[in-house]
Amino acid sequence: MAYSLDFGWLNDALGAIARGAAMTVFLIVVTTLLGTVLSVLAAAGRRGGNRLLRQAIGLYVEVIRNTPFLVQLFFIFFGLPSLGIRLDPVVAAILAMTLNMAAYTTEIVGAGLDAVPRGQKEAALALGLRPRQVFIKIVLPQALKVIFPALTSQIVIMMLESAVVSQIAVRELTYEADMLQARTFRAFETYLVVTAVYLGLSIGLRRLLVKGGQRMLSAGVT
Repeated sequence: MAYSLDFGWLNDALGAIARGAAMTVFLIVVTTLLGTVLSVLAAAGRRGGNRLLRQAIGLYVEVIRNTPFLVQLFFIFFGLPSLGIRLDPVVAAILAMTLNMAAYTTEIVGAGLDAVPRGQKEAALALGLRPRQVFIKIVLPQALKVIFPALTSQIVIMMLESAVVSQIAVRELTYEADMLQARTFRAFETYLVVTAVYLGLSIGLRRLLVKGGQRMLSAGVT
């Protein structure tokens, strides 16, 4: 039996799709900001002199990188209430996404930090700069240049993985798609449209990051 495509429902669904896409963008913007800052701090701490801190960061990275994101999300949203910690679904999603992204980007940032020649750090210290100034003004900018392509890819991957947070009723793009196909019974068309939206978001986000990153790194972060 031939299947007949029907997109007659799409006009009425555009608002829901737009709201879901907006929530997806919001989640990845907040997660990118928090996750990048956390990963820089973690990568720096992992290369510091405090042994306990290094071990704690290493344990965090290993646990997050070797467990499913869905399990991490469920642990935060469904598990923490057993300890009296109840989080709004959006807050839980941002926390889970941030912790997950930071664990991966800690390794990426760390690789960038290790790529900066040690002689530059020593020269900056010899000129009288404090270790914190050396890290912020000399080491980190060069590391960002090295890791920016990998960091961009990780951000896009995290945006795509945000579809998982629909499982805790966060009204992002996949959640809205689930609701639409349940009402229209047009699963093929619904997920075809949502796939196209995700594709557009991914391409747009990657181009925005590349363009913005090139401008930032060439203008002031070097």
